[in-house]
Amino acid sequence: MCVFVETKDCRLLLDPSAALGPKRYKLPPADLEIQTLKNIKEEIRKKADKSDIFSISHYHYDHYDPSEEFYQGKTVFAKDIQKDINLSQRKRGKEFQNRIEQTCDIIPSDDGAFISGDTTITFSPPFFHGPSNIRLGFVVMVTIDDTTQRVLHASDVQGPVTEQARDYIISQRPDILIMDGPPTFFLGWRFSYKNLARASNNLIEIIEKTQCKVLLDHHLLRDISYRSHFPDPYTLYPSSIQTFAEFLGTKNKALEAYRKQLWDDQQTD
Repeated sequence: MCVFVETKDCRLLLDPSAALGPKRYKLPPADLEIQTLKNIKEEIRKKADKSDIFSISHYHYDHYDPSEEFYQGKTVFAKDIQKDINLSQRKRGKEFQNRIEQTCDIIPSDDGAFISGDTTITFSPPFFHGPSNIRLGFVVMVTIDDTTQRVLHASDVQGPVTEQARDYIISQRPDILIMDGPPTFFLGWRFSYKNLARASNNLIEIIEKTQCKVLLDHHLLRDISYRSHFPDPYTLYPSSIQTFAEFLGTKNKALEAYRKQLWDDQQTD
């Protein structure tokens, strides 16, 4: 979910990390996945060097990397570690804060705001990382408004599943909404059909009321059959929803979803 946003006033890097699923189909990452991650990490470092401001929505390693050095001299808005946070993320957040606080300006982001020239950066209150009371904890959304366009990075609200997250997104009136989508690869196991229906209905209502463009990616694209598992938003608003790759005019490369095939190809080679 790493996104680089540039306005006339500042450059922002949101959730500056990436990671691989350690196991899928009982297989570790294939060589192509490992090499792709290295390439993406290098691209993130290049964007980080150009950025003034970082935003970290929560402390999962695919959204922040505590080992990177590029935070030095930057302003880092990060999820508050004192409230609305689970135990594992509080521990990670504390370790991260202790590591970087002498080299950069780190600020708790929850329900805050920052102004740079004509650009307003608004941080949401914490919202569940998916369904209500989920053990994964909370995330913070961020809205960037430079008076010409409003971009909302919703991170891992998974759909959104909750009506509270839906209503907040609508209240922000985004022109572009960036969101992870429901984790349909967990369907019937860690993610219920009821929550899938809620995510579908909530996304439809968001598009109806805001007319925003949606970049839907991350968790949803871990499923080969994501369109068939999440059909209604695509059927009703086919021109409103894209992946990151489609938005950038490139091909989708959902490598983890095709890990079995990648391993078959790797062993054949």
